[in-house]
Amino acid sequence: MELTLLGAFLGGALTLLSPCSAMLLPAFFAYAFSSPGALIARTGVFFLGLATSLVPLGLLAGTVGAWVTLHRDGLMTAAAIVVIVLGVAMLLGVRLPAMTRQRGAKSTSIASVYALGTVYGLAGVCAGPLLGAALTMAAYGGNALLGGVVMLVFAAGMALPLLLLALLWERVPGVRRLVRPRELVIGRWRNAWSSVIGGAITVGIGVLLLATRGTSTLGSMLGYSEQARLEGWVQHASAAIPNWVFLVVVLTAGGLWFAVRQALRRDPEPPLAAPAGTGAGEPR
Repeated sequence: MELTLLGAFLGGALTLLSPCSAMLLPAFFAYAFSSPGALIARTGVFFLGLATSLVPLGLLAGTVGAWVTLHRDGLMTAAAIVVIVLGVAMLLGVRLPAMTRQRGAKSTSIASVYALGTVYGLAGVCAGPLLGAALTMAAYGGNALLGGVVMLVFAAGMALPLLLLALLWERVPGVRRLVRPRELVIGRWRNAWSSVIGGAITVGIGVLLLATRGTSTLGSMLGYSEQARLEGWVQHASAAIPNWVFLVVVLTAGGLWFAVRQALRRDPEPPLAAPAGTGAGEPR
């Protein structure tokens, strides 16, 4: 049965049930303590990291996909070391020479979020049957561009839980207090406390990846047979939705969201009326 774009998107979302989901929430909390706009932007950076790992697998599935599968352990080890180094740099407030446009730990945090997305994409190679179906379709479908699009949509499904968290994060009680900028000062050293926490979590994720061979030794929420049955049902159910319908829905939803955001920026809420007796607005 051919995998549709909707099936690929839902398959990406279902990676929550796979062992690699163990790093999803920690990855979010590694950059969660920032303003709502920055949080959504960094979720986009995480998605770019995912796409960097997965799209080449779709474009060159028959060659690159087989090579990645063969050398997955080595790639995961190297990526985990990069994540640890970036986490330590963010924790210590070290400025990255290659990112001079950003200051201090801010540049490091963006690089670490991108690295976490890339690693999560590599870890997702063990995600389940629907990813296998997507790679098979990319390898034998005879259309490299379609294979790349399928894997891009799969990456969007993997990023969906983080996007939902980012949109709802500020509504969680107490979060506005947590994301308020605060500085940690020890002697001459100073760093944002959010960067210290994010760096520590990032280092922890890197250590977890090393200890579990890229999460491959961890268990999942469902057994493999249950996950295979669920993903098989999703693939069968989504097969009835043509790719063009999925694209129209996605583009329409994206356009509406953008239009609402622009309208809210142009028409902010009016200021509250001054209480009676204060003299505000009264003629002199």
